[in-house]
Amino acid sequence: AALYSRTVSKPNNKNPILMMLSVHPSRALMDEAFVILVQNVPPGFQVTLHALHRCEDGHRWEACAHYVADSSGNINAADDCSVGGSYFGVEPMGLLWSLKPVPGSKPGLRWVRCACDPTHSNIHVNGPQKLHCCFGPPKGPGPFPGLLDLWGGGGQLMEYRSALLASHGIASLALDYLTRTDQSLTVPVSVQTAYRVLQQHPQVLGSRIAMLGLSLGTVFTLKMAASLSPQLRCAVCISGSHIQPVSGEGGVMCLCYRNFEKISFSEQDEVIWRGLLLPIPSDPSLKVDVGRLQCPLLLVVGEDDQNWCSHESATDMKQMMERAGNDQLLTLLSYPGTGHLIEPPYTPHTPSMMVLWGGKTPEHSAAQEDSWRKIVTFLRRNLYGGSDPHAVNLSHL
Repeated sequence: AALYSRTVSKPNNKNPILMMLSVHPSRALMDEAFVILVQNVPPGFQVTLHALHRCEDGHRWEACAHYVADSSGNINAADDCSVGGSYFGVEPMGLLWSLKPVPGSKPGLRWVRCACDPTHSNIHVNGPQKLHCCFGPPKGPGPFPGLLDLWGGGGQLMEYRSALLASHGIASLALDYLTRTDQSLTVPVSVQTAYRVLQQHPQVLGSRIAMLGLSLGTVFTLKMAASLSPQLRCAVCISGSHIQPVSGEGGVMCLCYRNFEKISFSEQDEVIWRGLLLPIPSDPSLKVDVGRLQCPLLLVVGEDDQNWCSHESATDMKQMMERAGNDQLLTLLSYPGTGHLIEPPYTPHTPSMMVLWGGKTPEHSAAQEDSWRKIVTFLRRNLYGGSDPHAVNLSHL
C-alpha cells in the first residue's frame, strides 16, 4: 500500500515544513509487522497518515489515521495513539487491517491479496485425475513437511495462505476442490487425490503432513483427520463444523438444503446461514466422530460468526473428545467479537458479501493476528517435532 501524510498547520505559518516519512522494513512478508515513522514534524502538530491500496482486481482500498507529533517532532505508529480516522488507539498495523473500499466502490468487496510470493514455484498437478491446485515448496532442496490447504465454499484457487506457509518452512498445496477441471471427480475424491499427490511429492516428507481447512474446507479436513489418524500429523480447522452425514450422498450441503427455512436475513438483507445446522444434533450419524482422532487438532472460531455455527460446533467437539478421552489432543481458540472469515494477519475485515460473516473490525483484526501466530506455532511444532503425534498440544495457548 502507498502511504501519504499531510499536515494541518497554522494559518499564518509561511515556512514550508519538510517532513520525512519512512516504513521499516521496506519489504516484508504479509504476516510481518512494519514500523511507520514520521520525522521532522513541529511538536504538537496534527498529522494524517493515509494508506491507499489497489487490489489485483483493480478496486482501491483506503484508510487514514490522525496523530499528534511528540515533543521531539516524531510520530511512530507502532507506539503512538491514533486520535481519529479509521481506528483509534495504539495500533501498529492499523493502516492495513482498517482498509475499506474507497467511496463509490461497489458493495460487498473482499480484499484480494497477491497470489504467491514470486520465489515460490506454481505447478498444476496432472495425474490419473486432473486437479486444479498450486504447490508452494519452501526455499531449499527439501524434503519438507507438507500441508493440504482447503479454502471454503467460495470456490476458485486461493494460493496466498499456502505461499505464506511455505515461507515458514511448510510445503503447502492449495486445492480448488469446487471448480474442478475433471468433473468426473467428486469433492471427497479430489481431496483424497490431492493428499496422495502431496504425500508422494519428492520435496515432501510423506510421513509429516497436516491439513488446514477454512469453513467448508473443515468438512473434509475433519473427515480425513478421523480416517487417516495417526497417519495425519495434525489438523487445523478455522470457522467450521463437524456436522455432516457420516454416510450417504450429498453430505453437509444436502443437510443444509433440507434446513433451508432456517435461513434468516439482517436489516440490510444480508443472508445469515449460521442457523442452518442448529441446534447441534445429538444423532452421532450426523457428525464426524472426533472421538476417534489420534492426531492434534486446532480449532479456531469466532464467537460472532454469522455464517456458520462454528462456535457451537467447537463446544460440541470439545465435549465429544472429553467423553472419548482424547481431549488432550484438542486446542481451542475462541475469539469474542470475531466473525467467520479469519484470515492471515492484517487482512482487512470483510463483515459481509451479500452473506453476513459477522465480527467487529478491531476485535476481528486482533483475532487474525493472534490466531495466525498460534497456527504457525502449532503446525511447526507438530510437523517438525518428534515422531510421537501425541507429543505436542498447545493447550497452554
